[in-house]
Amino acid sequence: MSNFKTFVRSGHWPTLFASFLYFDFCFAIWVMNGAMAPFISESFHLSAAQKGFMVSVPILAGALMRFPLGVLSQYIGRKNAAMVEMGLIVFALAFGYFFVNSYDGVLAMGVLLGIAGASFGVALSLGSGWFPPKYKGLAMGIAGAGNSGTVLAVLFAPPLANKFGWSTVYGLAACTMLLPMLVMWFAAKEPPDREHQTLREHVACLFEKDGWAFSLIYIITFGGFIGLASFLPTYFYDQFKVTKVEAGQLTMLATLMGSAVRVVGGYISDRVGGINTLSGVLILVAATLVMCGFAGSSVALTTLLFMLCFAALGAGNGALFQLVPLRWPVTTAVAGSMIGEIGALGGGFLPNAMGQSKQLAGTYLWGFVSFAVLAVVMLAMLRLVQIRWTRTWAEKGGRARATTSHATHTAREAKIEIQSLA
Repeated sequence: MSNFKTFVRSGHWPTLFASFLYFDFCFAIWVMNGAMAPFISESFHLSAAQKGFMVSVPILAGALMRFPLGVLSQYIGRKNAAMVEMGLIVFALAFGYFFVNSYDGVLAMGVLLGIAGASFGVALSLGSGWFPPKYKGLAMGIAGAGNSGTVLAVLFAPPLANKFGWSTVYGLAACTMLLPMLVMWFAAKEPPDREHQTLREHVACLFEKDGWAFSLIYIITFGGFIGLASFLPTYFYDQFKVTKVEAGQLTMLATLMGSAVRVVGGYISDRVGGINTLSGVLILVAATLVMCGFAGSSVALTTLLFMLCFAALGAGNGALFQLVPLRWPVTTAVAGSMIGEIGALGGGFLPNAMGQSKQLAGTYLWGFVSFAVLAVVMLAMLRLVQIRWTRTWAEKGGRARATTSHATHTAREAKIEIQSLA
């Protein structure tokens, strides 16, 4: 408890809370079409492939919008960027309520929902910006626990859609966005780590090996989380013939684990290192996904396996973003947005793989297996790149090195960039 009090006093907790709430509500909006997928699919008589594609559109759109928002935040501030984004989300949801009445309209709405998916890098950088390096992992874990917005979506959207119709849920969601907007406006303060840099300096991580290594690993941890979270209501509804509301409740049990354990992942990584934590995570994700594929006859066993899988994915997200501010201490927002962009694109792979597997092979098994194979490949890559990481910018296992001055941080980043481009 004393350690936690020390953590709270080391930064600005109202900003951290505002960042969590902002990310939480944005995440709920981002996965809304996935939560309502059984209703939408029934309305338009969609095939398995169409269901997978519909669920993947918001994920892909959100991924593409993350990096521009991260760059914008460097110029107008993270708090202002968050306010602009939430305002756009309200207008997007209003469009959904008034104009979406066809499958093509749902796809267009999916693109607009991607605006909410852009919040990730800004939320984590804003929330952790007031905290020292040794607490970055925990601060980012708390802000990143806003992916519990998935729980809000799958818990409330299906019952509301059942009672009022799925299109009405868009309008109700627009009203809820007023809460995080008010909290952000009155409670949050722009962190002091903002720097004015050139666009080339902002996007430097795009041309570094480390940036792509982080992004590929994030395809598994976050891509797996968002992809599964969006597709599980459809999977439970189709595979086990439960009701639409029950499908949402079962999804909630799994996603709640991932959201809660994300904080634990950041906390553990501060102590044992993000590299060590990620290694265990990737092994567990691959194993549980394959077992989920073979447990398709038992809803209870499948739910338990998904809970374990989501716990691993959540811990992996926290672990990876314990490493990001160590590698890019003065450009965390942009680096986080770039990594989040590529990682979220991986989330679009999983729903499509599941839909194609069901449509072509009559089973979801091969969708699970394909993603498990990717996890094993990323584990092999991590074990290779960690050798260089622990020689240049991290302690053994991925722990933070002793605190250094801003000038040392900047010089170290320049040195690592040269080595990465070599």
